[in-house]
Amino acid sequence: MTVIEAEVHSYLRSFLRNQPHLNWPHQLTMARLVARGLRLNRSALMQTGTAYDYCFSYLTSALLFGGCVIVVAPSSKQQQLLNQAIPQLHEWLDIEKPVKTFEEINWDSQKDSVLILMSPQQWLRDHLFNQGKLTAGTPTIIDNADDLEQWAREQLTVQFSPRDWNQLLHDYPQKADIIRDVRVELTKVLFNRPQNPYEALLLNQPEQEILEKLFTALNDIAPDHRFCQLFQQAQQGNQLFWAEMDREQGRFTLTCCPVSVAEYIAPIWEKQPVVLIGAFLDWEKQAPVYRKQLGLGELTCLKFPPDSHTESLALYVPDGIPMPNTKEFQPALLEKLSHLISGESLNQDLVVVLVSDVPLKKQVATYLAGEFGSRVQFESTDVQQNGILVCSWQYWRAHQQQLPTPRLLIMTTIPLPSLEDPLVSGQVAYYKQKRQDWFRLYLLPTALRELQRAVMPLREKQGIAVLLDRRVYHRSYGETVLSALEPYVRVSHRELTSQLFGIDV
Repeated sequence: MTVIEAEVHSYLRSFLRNQPHLNWPHQLTMARLVARGLRLNRSALMQTGTAYDYCFSYLTSALLFGGCVIVVAPSSKQQQLLNQAIPQLHEWLDIEKPVKTFEEINWDSQKDSVLILMSPQQWLRDHLFNQGKLTAGTPTIIDNADDLEQWAREQLTVQFSPRDWNQLLHDYPQKADIIRDVRVELTKVLFNRPQNPYEALLLNQPEQEILEKLFTALNDIAPDHRFCQLFQQAQQGNQLFWAEMDREQGRFTLTCCPVSVAEYIAPIWEKQPVVLIGAFLDWEKQAPVYRKQLGLGELTCLKFPPDSHTESLALYVPDGIPMPNTKEFQPALLEKLSHLISGESLNQDLVVVLVSDVPLKKQVATYLAGEFGSRVQFESTDVQQNGILVCSWQYWRAHQQQLPTPRLLIMTTIPLPSLEDPLVSGQVAYYKQKRQDWFRLYLLPTALRELQRAVMPLREKQGIAVLLDRRVYHRSYGETVLSALEPYVRVSHRELTSQLFGIDV
């Protein structure tokens, strides 16, 4: 072990001895590996598989490293680092390495030894749009890298809203006739198309031909206008172009973004060493799918195993419910939900029901409200201690930290993205066009990440997870789904009934 690794190990070990609540078993290993990456200018990818606070590991390495280090983390995580973790480490390490946020740093001055905190949006904007503030070669640590693909896609998204149409009329009154004609014609065509629950419509050739009229009229006088940028981007390959519909107001927003962000962000990885840290990036240690999605080349990959004693999940997966794509599924599901939630031991604890399908989600909430009254809330953080929350997987992931850990988490189906969603079908069409395995490269990895992140809070608090999707028994990918939830202990029907109802069967 070389000097910085040994120094990091020694300081962090003594620090952790005085912080017994920081009991993630891989803190020292992560710290040494991050320190090694900083010293050797080598990139690495680490999957923690946990909700435990591991930030002390990479912060110790970043603070003891002699040069400048950038830490990329969401704003909420930055506040935690600035207000808690960094002051604790500064005091313990007895060092005065400056810590600056993106807004505080003087980008024109020398930054020999400073820790810079940036949001993913700030970091991506600088790289993607060549803003020139970041110096090539600066080691970078990206926390919460689970969402990096989505963050990049958001930065590469162009929108044109109803307000933009009005502004366009104001800015170019000489083109008012063509602007109004195109808007009216496009509105008529879009609202005559069949409605779908996702309120999104991919723009077909007729809609794009209508928009081309406006592009032709504007391109000569305003080539850099947002509308021209939107239309030009949509004509490139690897793009999703759609309208988000507001049928009540009779309005729509045009949106365009890349299907794959890999080609856009791959050049970033060549500019500096990067340590990417996330809870669940891929179900394989070498993260082949995640790396492909982000254009990452060869790098050191680690996957820390959960502690089978303290982080094992109690999992119940019945096999008697009909398949999700059958008409018998909904009534059987509602009956099963009513039975599970009526357990006496749940009268004092939160129950969360995750539903992927948009129409089914509202039907489940309505049915359960009829059974359990005001205990039931639909996608709200204002839930009673013994409440029943019905929500999407995305809502649960975004609000986990604001809610108490549920005693019972019911996953109605495997969260495979629905092909009925036009945006999903558009991405699948892209993979098909590339002759790539759209299920193994897109649908399944998305579902596995959602599953792993959904049950994470239950591992520490010993809650029960229920998966009401028998495809895990009858589809070839079922074993992969179950392996993604490891470590777990299978709960039998008898054991579940005993725990929920306090009776033996």
